[in-house]
Amino acid sequence: MGIKPIRLFGDPILTTPAQEVVTFDKELRQLVADLTTTMQEAPGAGLAAPQIGVSLRVFTYDVEGEVGHLINPSLDLSEETQDGEEGCLSLPDLSFDTRRSAHVVAKGMNMFGEPVTIHGSDLMARCVQHETDHLDGIIFIDRLDAEARKEAMREIRATEWFGMPAPTVRLSPHSLLNGLQ
Repeated sequence: MGIKPIRLFGDPILTTPAQEVVTFDKELRQLVADLTTTMQEAPGAGLAAPQIGVSLRVFTYDVEGEVGHLINPSLDLSEETQDGEEGCLSLPDLSFDTRRSAHVVAKGMNMFGEPVTIHGSDLMARCVQHETDHLDGIIFIDRLDAEARKEAMREIRATEWFGMPAPTVRLSPHSLLNGLQ
């Protein structure tokens, strides 16, 4: 298990939809382990594969003591919403009020290809939606209204990390697993 560099806002992989996982093998299990280790070291409530440079539909979470992962998620969202502060490991030290559904039922698979269902409310619902957005190439500030997004962009441009080059990583011979080695 290794800690991987987290891609920062501005890296094109963060705005590119990730590809569905079709092979459930040792490399996928290593990806889940690396995501979990990196997320917990950061620390964060969730981490999606694109955030470490891997364009696959995989994310991990650590919410209120519940640690897990979901592959190829599909979400059923409640009409009831919640407003709350949201941050992202790809936008370090920044958070903005973001509206999300208050409840979610997420279906997908685990690293062995077995079906998984997550029922989440409050923080878990927010985390699952946030991480699934990453898999769709959406960053949470994209969900802000125009004025709030404008303010978020001002704050992002003022950070020390804005515009920094993406981390250098060795490439895997497997085109979808770049960044894993």
